[in-house]
Order: sequence, then C-alpha cells, then structure tokens
Amino acid sequence: MVHRNAPPTPTGRLRQATERFQVAHTTAERWAERYRTHGRAGMGDRSSIPRHQPGRTPDHIEQQVGVGYGGGR
Repeated sequence: MVHRNAPPTPTGRLRQATERFQVAHTTAERWAERYRTHGRAGMGDRSSIPRHQPGRTPDHIEQQVGVGYGGGR
C-alpha cells in the first residue's frame, strides 16, 4: 500500500488529471502519447475528417449516379 502523502506515480498523475478535467482515461492516454511523440505541436486542434475510407464508393461510380458525397458543394 502506498502512503497517501507519497508522490503519485505517472499513472496516478494521469488519473488525477482525468478526474480534474473530466475526460475519459483513454482520451487522456491518447493526449499524453501525442504529447510524448510530438511535443506541444501535437496538442493543437486536429481535423475530425477520417484519414481512410476503405468502403467509400469509387469516384467513377459516383459520377455515373450523378450525386457525390456532400450534395454538390
């Protein structure tokens, strides 16, 4: 058992941060890994657009149908 005044471990600090900022532990882990990998630059806003769409309809079929994703934007 760890003494209650002992400094928290890295996992304990992360759990304290998740409680303080009310985010899921998995989200905090993702942010921490991003920070370790990219530093402050990795903490910026990121696009929510999917990076890959393996089931997307091919462009030539979209053109045959006449309606693409986005409704003519």
